[in-house]
Amino acid sequence: QVQLVESGGGLVQAGGSLRLSCAASGGDFGYYSMAWFRQAPGKDREYVASITQSGADTYYSDSAKGRFTISRDGARNTMFLQMDALAPEDTAIYYCAADPSAARTMAFRAATLDYWGQGTQVTVSS
Repeated sequence: QVQLVESGGGLVQAGGSLRLSCAASGGDFGYYSMAWFRQAPGKDREYVASITQSGADTYYSDSAKGRFTISRDGARNTMFLQMDALAPEDTAIYYCAADPSAARTMAFRAATLDYWGQGTQVTVSS
């Protein structure tokens, strides 16, 4: 059983940056592809980015591409999301997910991913 704990959320002004972390425990971190999703109030959960087990390949939504960077550190069993040039529309609860399937498919399989964290709130003020 894998446990995922997100941290690093907070309040930031538009144009600012945040770095989210997702700490994994209880399993073999290297076995899982990892992803970030987000959910804004009144909206559906939205895919943000994903990364392969090795970290060699990354994938992004159109809204995240060029502004956000996903990465992982196997020695620390932790995944990160560096978010730059934040905008008010990025306000949401951000969740991390882990699954042994291919990272490139995680955007389309949110409902079936194995493990989820509890989320961390990101609020961007204008």
